[in-house]
Amino acid sequence: MNRMQPWTPRVKTPPRSVSRLDRAMGDLFPSRSLDCALFAPHHYELNYAYPLLIWLHGPGDDQRQLGRIMPHLSLQNYVAAGPCGCSGPLPGELGFRWSQTLHAIEQAEQRVFESIDLACHRYHVAEDRIFLAGFQCGGTMALRLGLQHPERFAGVLSIGGAFPEGLSPLARLRQIRQLPIFIAQGRDSLEYPLQQSCDELRLFHAASLHVTLRQYPCADELTTAMLADMNAWLMERVTGVPQESGQETRACCFDGLN
Repeated sequence: MNRMQPWTPRVKTPPRSVSRLDRAMGDLFPSRSLDCALFAPHHYELNYAYPLLIWLHGPGDDQRQLGRIMPHLSLQNYVAAGPCGCSGPLPGELGFRWSQTLHAIEQAEQRVFESIDLACHRYHVAEDRIFLAGFQCGGTMALRLGLQHPERFAGVLSIGGAFPEGLSPLARLRQIRQLPIFIAQGRDSLEYPLQQSCDELRLFHAASLHVTLRQYPCADELTTAMLADMNAWLMERVTGVPQESGQETRACCFDGLN
């Protein structure tokens, strides 16, 4: 199984060996309160309105994680933006994270919507096809903000990030039921253990949420199989046409509406 390497957060000079990726990646754009990496698809067409993916990086990392995931997700399907986390690292970590305190959630909300504004200003974006996704704590924050603003997003995705707890994540339940949600989990994960996802399944069923949960034969990695399935799930919502997913076998696939 091909695993990515998410735990190299503070690389001073990004790799330059793949010139096509260099041309696709934008610079780091400072706005009022954040650093944000922007990604332009290969052969960018000015007259085509692209889906926009907002990516929230995992713990101990920063906005540059976007440049490492996009070659494994897609180099042509999306405009993408990756804001930097608003919370400092835990002891022994580098980089940033997304905390679940009230203040940190408010900061994250501001950074996500500034990133959307920045991407929409620079590129031609389909504003009804904006997706919010993240890894581990970034995935939990993506779920949190998607549940708070379901009308703003065409779907929300979390890889290795548990469903948020506290501060009433299901307060807008009626609207949330229309929001497609994708959750990917490592079967042997310590950060997001199997029993926790089983408990969440009961919550999803009781709330009639539209959730696809997939489990993978790994622990707390971000794998290329997860990203391939994520791309297939996204493109199915963009085009309305079922897509082929990755080749890895999932232990569980659940959709709360089926």
